[in-house]
Amino acid sequence: MSLGSQSSALYINASGAQKSPTSVRLNATAVFTILDHYLRKRDNQSRVIGTLMGVRTEGDVEVRSAFAVLHSESAEQVAIDEEYFQNMLEVTQKVHPREQILGWYSTGQELNNFSALFQNYYSNQTAPHQAIHLTVDTGDQSREIGIKAYLGSPMGVSAKPDNCMFSPIPVVLRHADAERPSLNLLRAAADAPNHSTAVSTDLQNLEQSLLDIIGMIERVQGYVQAVIEGDLEGDASIGRYLLDTLNTTTEGLEKGKLESLFNVHVQNTLMVSYLANLVRSQVEVSSRLALVT
Repeated sequence: MSLGSQSSALYINASGAQKSPTSVRLNATAVFTILDHYLRKRDNQSRVIGTLMGVRTEGDVEVRSAFAVLHSESAEQVAIDEEYFQNMLEVTQKVHPREQILGWYSTGQELNNFSALFQNYYSNQTAPHQAIHLTVDTGDQSREIGIKAYLGSPMGVSAKPDNCMFSPIPVVLRHADAERPSLNLLRAAADAPNHSTAVSTDLQNLEQSLLDIIGMIERVQGYVQAVIEGDLEGDASIGRYLLDTLNTTTEGLEKGKLESLFNVHVQNTLMVSYLANLVRSQVEVSSRLALVT
């Protein structure tokens, strides 16, 4: 479907304007999907676009996933594959029936003369809600991820689809607890000289978690000791937070119960490791017997 038009998009930093929603929560899975889409783009493509899927809550939106949309872009016009878009939307909603269209994404930070046309197209898909536009700067070499979000609103006396005002809104990157080990593994690979790292075993992960906890406890102890000795000025909010954390952590734990729970977890981890090695040995023996017979 062609979206061609002779016009331009207007970018205005209207941070004081009324915006709804007020923020965007971006799941790490959606970021990886966008980056993977960019890596698979054709050589003659300057950017890629796609659809953002997720849920709406009061005051903000949560982007949980995304899928690519085939499009062509030239100096005169742009076009998207409407049939491909509808098929991908149907498949996505079958897998995640609660998710709905939130807006669209594009790689690069530029808001060119066709961005308003895409914004208008997705606004029709998300009506009566406003569509979110997410830009991902894949060429950013700094440590910060170049991700920005915008809301688009028609402008002019007689508003046209290709006249749009883009207003930035805050973006918060988030991830589930189950995704943390994978993200830590990717971060370790990024810092390695050859950009690769070995996958840690369960016991190694447990050891690293314990070391991280010990480091956090030592940092808290150092802060509390500095406040007691008068080297630092105490913060009442930090004190209340530490008190609430300690009460929540130790609530319901009798003396020795925490150690018992830890020992049970270690035994379960050792049992799983033993069974995995046993299965691996049986498979190897079976394969060798098959070669002999």
